[in-house]
Amino acid sequence: MVNSIHEMIRASFRCEDMVKCVLGLKSLDIDAYKALLSSGPLTAESLGEILNRERSTAYRSLQNLIACGVVYRETRSIESGGYYYEYVAIEPQEMKTMVKKNVEEWYEQMNDLIEKMDDKMNVLIMRMDDEED
Repeated sequence: MVNSIHEMIRASFRCEDMVKCVLGLKSLDIDAYKALLSSGPLTAESLGEILNRERSTAYRSLQNLIACGVVYRETRSIESGGYYYEYVAIEPQEMKTMVKKNVEEWYEQMNDLIEKMDDKMNVLIMRMDDEED
C-alpha cells in the first residue's frame, strides 16, 4: 500500500487498491466481498470456510464491509425456531457509484482547502510584513 497521493500517482495502482484506499478496506475485506458476489448470500461461518479463515475473522471483515456500505445482512428464520444472519454484497455498479461519490467529495474538500491556502498564506505574509515594520 502506498503512503501518499504522490506515490499513488507514480505506482502501478489497480482498481482493487483504489477501492481499498477510498473505502478503508483490507485485502481480506475485498476477498470477502468477491466471495459474496460469486456465491451469493452467506453466513459468516460459510464465508470463513471459503476464505480459509476462522468465523470470527470472516465476521470482522463483514463488519468492515457493512460499515462502509458494500455489504448488508439479512435475518433468516429457522422453522424450528430461532434465526441466523446471511450477508449480501451490493452489486459492483453500486460500489462503483459509491467509490466515485467518495472520490468526488474528497476532491471538493481538497479543492476547498487549497483555496484556503491562499488566505492562510496572505495572513502569514501580512504578519511577516508587520513584524518587519
